[in-house]
Amino acid sequence: METISIILAAGRGSRMKNFDGNKTLLPLIPGPSAYEGSRPILREVLENLPPGPKAVVVHHRKTDVIHATRDLGITYCEQPELNGTGGALLAVGNFIEEHEQNRVLLTMGDVPFVKNSTYKKLIKELECKRLVVLGFRPEYKKEYGILEIEGNQVKKITEWKYWKEYPEKKQKAFDICNSGIYAARKDDLLSYFSVLAARPHRVRKIIDGKPCEVEEYFITDLVEYMGGDGLPVGYILAEEEEEVMGVDDLQALGRAQEIFRGKS
Repeated sequence: METISIILAAGRGSRMKNFDGNKTLLPLIPGPSAYEGSRPILREVLENLPPGPKAVVVHHRKTDVIHATRDLGITYCEQPELNGTGGALLAVGNFIEEHEQNRVLLTMGDVPFVKNSTYKKLIKELECKRLVVLGFRPEYKKEYGILEIEGNQVKKITEWKYWKEYPEKKQKAFDICNSGIYAARKDDLLSYFSVLAARPHRVRKIIDGKPCEVEEYFITDLVEYMGGDGLPVGYILAEEEEEVMGVDDLQALGRAQEIFRGKS
């Protein structure tokens, strides 16, 4: 079954120190330095996806992203401003709507090791669910968002800055974390775009060295919106933590390059 795949690759990657490029183009095969080499992360992500139309959400260094992947037959959708993962999703509404496939996969451009078989399991789970989250059990769950699950239903995804305030007993009850990768039925997803767009979060950030307050939107909110309306929201588990590792900083990049070397 063909699937619409959306890959988020618009962000700055501010935790990648002394690097101003788009982090999805960082090399899995290092060259003169960890930041220079071959086999961009984004190409590995794209080649592991199931068949079907693909759109990459771009903003920061978008010309570089297009140049590095232009031979792969994908579509580029620009996120007008960096206003969260939900803002990236809203930027691809027309792309999703214009394709006939009825399953949508949402993934990240800096998570290179998710297996094709895992994406397929995520899509298959939509036979009985309306939205599915790819979860994982990390060795240390600090700083990850957690899935709050009742029975086999995901009720909400709670970020670290909030769940760290939970009583210790409640913290221990939640051991599955969010990878940031999802699958949804197309019609359901599109029907919640207006809800997502109408409920921005006010977030304080440091941009260009200056504190400011901005409006952002988050894909994680869809779990609460859809579940609150009685739509079944489920999850599957990645086989291991490294499958869903994101390349957020230099240490993670080094580990990703080591893993890829071992796979080659």
